Amino acid sequence: MFRTRAGLLVATSYEHCSALLRDPRFGHGSDPLGKGDPSRPVESFLLMDPPDHTRLRSLVSRAFTPRMVERLRPRIEAITAELIEGLPREAELVSGFAYPLPVLVITEMLGVPAEDHDVFRGWSETLARSLDPMLTSELTDETERARLEFRDYFRALIAERRERPGEDLLSALAQVEELTEAELLATCVLLLVAGHETTVNLIANGVLNLARHGALEQAAIRPKQVVEEVLRYDPPVQLTLRFALEDAELGDTATPAGTPVLALIGAANRDPAVFPDPDRFDLDREPSRHLAFGLGIHFCLGATLARLEGEIALRALALAAPGLELAEAAPPYKENLVLRGLAALHARLS
Repeated sequence: MFRTRAGLLVATSYEHCSALLRDPRFGHGSDPLGKGDPSRPVESFLLMDPPDHTRLRSLVSRAFTPRMVERLRPRIEAITAELIEGLPREAELVSGFAYPLPVLVITEMLGVPAEDHDVFRGWSETLARSLDPMLTSELTDETERARLEFRDYFRALIAERRERPGEDLLSALAQVEELTEAELLATCVLLLVAGHETTVNLIANGVLNLARHGALEQAAIRPKQVVEEVLRYDPPVQLTLRFALEDAELGDTATPAGTPVLALIGAANRDPAVFPDPDRFDLDREPSRHLAFGLGIHFCLGATLARLEGEIALRALALAAPGLELAEAAPPYKENLVLRGLAALHARLS
């Protein structure tokens, strides 16, 4: 653990990162719904502290229980099979496979009309970049535009679902009287960005690492172990920020109230004190104690769904294209800091 010149405390070990994520004395300490400014575009409840976080999470989490997620398996498998069938022999697997699978799943869950699915890509990529610190003024303006467009779209869709509810998640949430419109919009942001962008990265990072290590066939044999090692070795979320909500300590370091603490999830997942030979991609690691989905009250709401999508996607691709070869040694990455993912992944399928 070390402190930057700007006063930011950086946790790199598994011990300190896991302690930070579990400790209720550290949180976000913000007003993500902009209650003091009704014109301000909303953020997701990912950035809330209790009691608001607890209340909203309990309402949304009903749709992401293991039992509810397992009911989605047949549809996820059908979407996956359709996407793979449409891939050419020379394929770009981010736009052709890793991206459309989770976005189709989450938009169908929300009840977004099929003809509007494509519009989500621009919003999702822009809002994902807004998670990064030190945005340029150009990116900030772009983010604000995306938030406003997203808000206006869902306001109209929410009004429609309140009048004519369906069987989708948005219809169910729109009927919950305890949810304000701002909170419902915030939840939609969370489901789109956190529930989709990270899964795109999980699938693409998985294909890349399996191909690099000549282990693609393992995804067909033991998809659960494959997904867990990909999450540890190359996690979609690389870091997360917390603030000391009161005077506290992290390890032996004093953290006065207001101290920002950055948890480097990627570093913690390769801590040799917890993971022997941590830089080795090892599918025999059991049990995995990685922090890819976080810990504590902010443990990823969609972890079960992300795991299922990753397992189905990687297994199906391994069965359909066991001879897959990467077309480039160093594929390009997105410029994001918080979310680590490929911009493109060209491969030859066979």
